[in-house]
Amino acid sequence: MQNFRNYYAILGVSRDATIEEIKKSYRKLARKYHPDMNPGDKAAEEKFKDLGEAYEVLSDASKRAQYDQYSRFWKQSGFQGSAPRAKTWGNRSGNRDDDMDFSQFRDFNSFVDELLNRHPEKTSTTTERDPYRPGKTKTAYTVSRPSPRNAEARLTVPLERAYTGGRERIRLEDGRSLEVNMPGGMMTGQKIRLRGQGVAGGDLFLNIEVPPHPFFKLDGIDIYCQLPITPSEAVLGGPIEVPTLDGLVKMMIPAGVRSGQKLRLGGKGYPIEGERGDQIVEVQIVTPRDLSPTERELYEKLRQLETFNPRANLPV
Repeated sequence: MQNFRNYYAILGVSRDATIEEIKKSYRKLARKYHPDMNPGDKAAEEKFKDLGEAYEVLSDASKRAQYDQYSRFWKQSGFQGSAPRAKTWGNRSGNRDDDMDFSQFRDFNSFVDELLNRHPEKTSTTTERDPYRPGKTKTAYTVSRPSPRNAEARLTVPLERAYTGGRERIRLEDGRSLEVNMPGGMMTGQKIRLRGQGVAGGDLFLNIEVPPHPFFKLDGIDIYCQLPITPSEAVLGGPIEVPTLDGLVKMMIPAGVRSGQKLRLGGKGYPIEGERGDQIVEVQIVTPRDLSPTERELYEKLRQLETFNPRANLPV
């Protein structure tokens, strides 16, 4: 049989592969051979086309079943000498191999054209001859345009980038590279619609995921963080710098602040639907582990001088 293509081998899966295994293998190979990743490489471009054709057939249960039937028929002896019988495409009542007359197809390409609803242009079937193959004719084909379908993809965005938004080039799971104008204040679960970037002109919906941040914790429109300070800063108070999504800002620490006490930075939270929350700063007093000789000497003098006794009023 001329031009027969083993779609399972092309996608690198077994004949009993599940649809998820087929999708996973296709995505991996499509990224590898995508024209954007191999500019000017004709071999990679042809490989990418073969992958698309194989996936279009094997990802559809009905088309896959017809392809499997054809594969078994192709292996039978005397195929090319079989006399054509009446076409019974689509009128099967069971799953037997003889439910469809595969002998009507002169080669594998004819079968695939029928399977994928591709039809030859009648006006160009006999007008041009291939000088290297006397007696043969070139046939031009038109591919029927599939119906537009929406698609979805996941996009993980760091908190700082989700906050600012802006234009950014992203790479999708299918290997495509797109430049997207992302809005500010994105949240996990939010969807961004890209018109015309789906299947056959449909829309692409990006499902936004903002992973946990090592310092900031987002709770609605408010942002929480824990800020370490020294014992002297806690006793004496004064201005210190606090990280925010807008950069470092100065905040006044009241004298005698307690560990675990929460202070508020107004208007430094997260912007959602035109409203911006606050940043809640939880103070954590941290004692030093390694002291210089001078620091140790000063702490010794302070212990001798201090009158504050935190254990004076214990209820025991």
